[in-house]
Amino acid sequence: MKGNNRESRFGKREKRKKTNIILNSLIALVIILIIVVSAKIFFGGNNDQALPADEQTASESKQKEKNKEDKGNDIEQNKDKDKEKADKDSEEEKEKEKEKEKEKEKEENAKETEEDQEQVVTEGGSGPDVEKTIENPAWKPVGTSQTGEHTAVYDQNHADWQEMLSAISYATGVDQGNMTVWFLGNNGPNSSVGTISTKDQSEKYRVYIDWVDGEGWKPSRVEVLNEIN
Repeated sequence: MKGNNRESRFGKREKRKKTNIILNSLIALVIILIIVVSAKIFFGGNNDQALPADEQTASESKQKEKNKEDKGNDIEQNKDKDKEKADKDSEEEKEKEKEKEKEKEKEENAKETEEDQEQVVTEGGSGPDVEKTIENPAWKPVGTSQTGEHTAVYDQNHADWQEMLSAISYATGVDQGNMTVWFLGNNGPNSSVGTISTKDQSEKYRVYIDWVDGEGWKPSRVEVLNEIN
């Protein structure tokens, strides 16, 4: 009986030893796994640190080049946008200028049409050299830079002479740059008369002008000539 009890206690001790060994082994395995996982987290998580020094430098250089390239692309895109905006603004300005020119042309044409409607044309005139005579109540003084009491001056270097030519050009439509002056002289108090033609003499006129105080010379009659006497 005593022998059986001893064997029973011995068996229990053996079982406890085996159980302790297994538990200790498991605990050790768990500790090892924890150490391995921790080491991987703390030391293996940074890929850049894991790269060799040369590879890391090359990677940084590539990143810098990419950043420069992206920045350059942004600058070019901004330049393109600025250029497109400037071109658009320029086109808008051109369109506005065209519209202004059209409006100005319309106003001038309307004014010319109004004057043409008011002018009176008759055949013949003051002499046999006159083809027809034109009178127009819509004619206005051409303006003056002169002040004070006015006396007609027939000197080509005087302002009065130039203003008389402006009135003649206004009445006939002949530009002064294309005008030959055959005669310009007195036609009575505050009145003058001039005979002019185009330089090729395809158009020939005798123009009567009157002085209006403070406003300059005003055409009163135009005779279209057959010839220059």
